[in-house]
Amino acid sequence: MEREIRPTKAEKILLILTAIFLCLLLALLAHNRSSGAAGSYTVETERAAISAELAPEVTLVNLNTAGTAELTTLPGIGEKLAERIVKYREDNGKFTSVDELMNVSGIGEGKLDALREYASVE
Repeated sequence: MEREIRPTKAEKILLILTAIFLCLLLALLAHNRSSGAAGSYTVETERAAISAELAPEVTLVNLNTAGTAELTTLPGIGEKLAERIVKYREDNGKFTSVDELMNVSGIGEGKLDALREYASVE
């Protein structure tokens, strides 16, 4: 003969509270999805805000007219590399694109990517 196991009053209350909690959670999830709130937040860090305020306007350096002093203002370009850029321009004529810098010894893909937005060929 088996005995019937009945939940205590405290267990019944706990089950009811759990069910209510789950229903509220599902309702909140449905509300967020229907209102389009999920994924619509933009967060700007303090560092990004400060750097945006302090960032100077970018002046492009023309690879076809810049001297060594102006070329050294480009990121990753020191005096020796600037001299090689000028020498390449003198030997091969004007640059037809910024990508042509890859032909200069000492400039690889990473360095080219870093200075692409600061250099031009006009």
